[in-house]
Amino acid sequence: MNLEYLLNNYEEAVAMILFGIGFSNLLLQKNLIKKIIGLNIMDTATYLFLALKGYIDGRKAPVVVDGVTDVEAYVNPIPSGLVLTGIVVSVSVTALMLSLTIRLYRRYHTLDLDEITTRLKKEGK
Repeated sequence: MNLEYLLNNYEEAVAMILFGIGFSNLLLQKNLIKKIIGLNIMDTATYLFLALKGYIDGRKAPVVVDGVTDVEAYVNPIPSGLVLTGIVVSVSVTALMLSLTIRLYRRYHTLDLDEITTRLKKEGK
């Protein structure tokens, strides 16, 4: 039963695996660029999952064609709108994180978060 469910919904399983990869990358890496990549993988997994949940097989995009106005003929446009909005926000957040990373690198000449923390503690004394 569980294997059959997994095989029928492998797309959702892929999204969850991607999210796990991104989350573990975010937690375990010490390099700031690798952490940003992990966060982007998590974002992508979330958007994939939302897009999969919004898709209904056999339905079309919500654009009235040939006078068909039946709600059952179209997919819900809200998940795709959320995905597009999320992509715009994540690009902005990524740009901000990369700019802050550049500033940290210029000041401390390293991208290792532990090394930056150590140097910050030394500066505070």
